[in-house]
Amino acid sequence: MKTIEILTASRPLSAYAQEFGEEDELVILTANQQPIAVILPLKQFDPETLALSFSPEFIGLIEQARQEFKAGKTFSLEAMMSLKK
Repeated sequence: MKTIEILTASRPLSAYAQEFGEEDELVILTANQQPIAVILPLKQFDPETLALSFSPEFIGLIEQARQEFKAGKTFSLEAMMSLKK
């Protein structure tokens, strides 16, 4: 993972992005040493995964599922299979 202070970047951001052809790492952009954005190689993601990662509805569903899991609200494989019938 690389970190670039945006105010002192010596090359255009497109130059950093082109490096993804050679490496599978992300670049964190910072302003005053605080992360503000990330450049990541899209070859690791399909468009649907990327879209879902920014969907408030999907993020809410994932958070709800995590809370239910922590509360012990789980189903066994057998219970899931019986719902399919």
